[in-house]
Amino acid sequence: MSRSVAVQAPLFDALGDPNRLRIVVGLSEGGPSSTSRITQAIPVTRQAASKHLQLLESAGLVTSVRRGRERVWTLQTEQLAQASDYLTQLSRRWDAAVDRLRAFVESDPAG
Repeated sequence: MSRSVAVQAPLFDALGDPNRLRIVVGLSEGGPSSTSRITQAIPVTRQAASKHLQLLESAGLVTSVRRGRERVWTLQTEQLAQASDYLTQLSRRWDAAVDRLRAFVESDPAG
């Protein structure tokens, strides 16, 4: 799981910013979108939005294609599915640890 942490860290780092998370939510709800349209949906300049999009792209969460003068961004759901799987594994480990603790606490100390 420690290798998974290193692999997943950039993705969760990218999602940790509220504006980047808004971008991901917007793309998941509305489908592919231009930089201009994305910029209108978040409270930042076009330059700041471009930086957020580049970071999301480097984390593998979005891809882009050039259409004329615009760049159109598409959400890469595979990355989100991997993150979901990772969180599910983490949750199972946590649940198992809590179950072990509960069993220990509830065990008969007399043996």
